[in-house]
Amino acid sequence: MIIRDFGNFTQMNDQLILKFPTHQAYKKEDFYVSPSNQEAYDFINSWPKWIKRIINIFGPPGSGKSHLASILKNKTSCLSINSNDLDEKTFLKFKTKEALIIENLDEKISEKLLFSLWNIALQDNKYFLITSRRPINSYKFKLNDLVSRINSSLIVGINLPSDDLISVILTKNFSDRQIKVEKKHIDYIIKRIDRSYEKISQFILILDKYSLKKGSPFGLKLIKEVLKMV
Repeated sequence: MIIRDFGNFTQMNDQLILKFPTHQAYKKEDFYVSPSNQEAYDFINSWPKWIKRIINIFGPPGSGKSHLASILKNKTSCLSINSNDLDEKTFLKFKTKEALIIENLDEKISEKLLFSLWNIALQDNKYFLITSRRPINSYKFKLNDLVSRINSSLIVGINLPSDDLISVILTKNFSDRQIKVEKKHIDYIIKRIDRSYEKISQFILILDKYSLKKGSPFGLKLIKEVLKMV
């Protein structure tokens, strides 16, 4: 899980105005490992001893795919690019790197371009990570050679956090901030918050700063207010 630095905030008409950062930094030590993401985490963490050099990690938004990609970036010389930003220049940039990360694979991507990058990875013994919402072998690609490459790659799925994991994340972060919280409050939050590491992080940070700004005691009223903001 990632803790965002929301920067400065002001209060106008009793409303909290937050400035969100345009860049998010991810750290390995902030990643919460659970049964839902254990396989993907272990694989990324085992670099460079991958059983296959090309891997697809898929999962819903907020499940931690970008965090895992960032962990890999910190391990090796890596070119990381969004699927929609791929172009012919990507070839030259990839040639000088040890690994390529394509995030948020779009089914509308140029199949020939993707196939060519795939071949570079194989021919030059480079590492290739693709993140996507669905497993890439479910995409309706028409290029048979690309489909064959995809079917020979390693595909690992991750899920959104379970109730137990959300409880652990909330309890730990409240404890770190010296916020005393009752189990009934944790249960209330779990039933109403989006199952996304990102949303959970936003909730914790906003709750912490909002309580300090307003001087409000921690309780159900404050929790309800903050849940409306995330």
